[in-house]
Amino acid sequence: MQDYRRLADRIADDITAGRLKPGERLPPQRVFARRRGIAGSTAGRVYAELVRRGLVVGEVGRGTFVRAAAPPGRSGRSLTEAATAAAVNLELNYPAVPGQSELLAPALAPLLRPDVLTEALHPAAATGTPAAREAVAALLATAGWRPEPDRFLFTGNARQAIAATLASLVRPGGRVGVEPLTYPLVKEIAARLGITLVPLAADEGGVRPESVAALHRSAPLSALYLQPTLHNPTSRTMSADRRVHLAAAVNALDIPVVEDRIWSFLTDDDPLAVHAPDLTHVVDGLSKRVAPGLTVGFVAVPRHRVETVAAAVRSGGWSAGRFAVEAAVRWTGDGTVERLVAAKRADAAARQRILGEELHGFAVRSDPRAYFAWWELPAPWRADTFTAAAAEHGIAVTPGPTFTVDPNRTPDAVRLGLGSVSGAGLRWALGVLVGVVRAVG
Repeated sequence: MQDYRRLADRIADDITAGRLKPGERLPPQRVFARRRGIAGSTAGRVYAELVRRGLVVGEVGRGTFVRAAAPPGRSGRSLTEAATAAAVNLELNYPAVPGQSELLAPALAPLLRPDVLTEALHPAAATGTPAAREAVAALLATAGWRPEPDRFLFTGNARQAIAATLASLVRPGGRVGVEPLTYPLVKEIAARLGITLVPLAADEGGVRPESVAALHRSAPLSALYLQPTLHNPTSRTMSADRRVHLAAAVNALDIPVVEDRIWSFLTDDDPLAVHAPDLTHVVDGLSKRVAPGLTVGFVAVPRHRVETVAAAVRSGGWSAGRFAVEAAVRWTGDGTVERLVAAKRADAAARQRILGEELHGFAVRSDPRAYFAWWELPAPWRADTFTAAAAEHGIAVTPGPTFTVDPNRTPDAVRLGLGSVSGAGLRWALGVLVGVVRAVG
């Protein structure tokens, strides 16, 4: 019997060489087995291996299709978002506003004095500095939540804060409940840590508390990773009532939560931590609020877990740079972050108006405050074939399967990042994408 990996290698070579095109359907497994003279179980292992490598995607009831592009994380980049050479990038999503650099520069000038720079170039502790803890506690405070400064830990960015927190909570082989569509790099983090992600049931209100209890009964969950505020990619925000009931469920089951609030600066809602303070680890950072090039991540942890999470930060090499921490303190203290947040809220709203005008009449999920949208494509488009067609026009979008936890569920949708191009560029790109859709429909 042929080794299934060698058969997978041959198909992989065909994909790489372009003999199999993006969106092309592979033969059904039984047909593939008959043609190759192999057992059906071997054919199943070949297809599963191709899915594992990120080369194909299986769609229940429809078949197996060649992906439009390699998924994020397959190119060796570690805990970063995928790069693209497309002329217009609606995949990355780092918002910037006019005058941003001019706002940021003054706070950096004092750090460049030799006496100050010497100290700023020292390694940073996982606990940051007293000034940094106070600054971040004030920055993240909401009407209903006042985090204690001594509960904060600092990492290089929010992705590293997620990785460190999950590493501190979940042993290899452990299970973590997540939304059915989740942040793609959490899938990469889970794979590196040997963690299994389990999709929770969700509706328009957010994750359903009863699904958490049901999954926990079937096999214990070590933690949950959730995005209650402006969920990526759908931009849905969990209702206040749902947060109360979900918190009651995790409190009753004693399940820790990693709450990702990286987009919370665009809203005024309270975190889930208000209702489950002893279990919730609140992750945030400055990459979206400020800029990705000089950023810092932070996590507010329950008091009894500070040292455990700090040890994970240190052992993973995820500590923040002292220079970035000092810059963050100054940007927060002089009002720069506050001014940037106000400008980005207005900018996001303006981009949402462009989105509404250009994609009027299509099935688009979004929030007037968000920097991204979830476009449910009309038939006969599939996510990967549309992504490939968009790329041919110089536009990068993120296919829906990138966000799915269950590889057998592949939504015919794409995420549109609205924040990394100019307003004029966004309007042009959306107009082109509409033309692509209509050309086939």
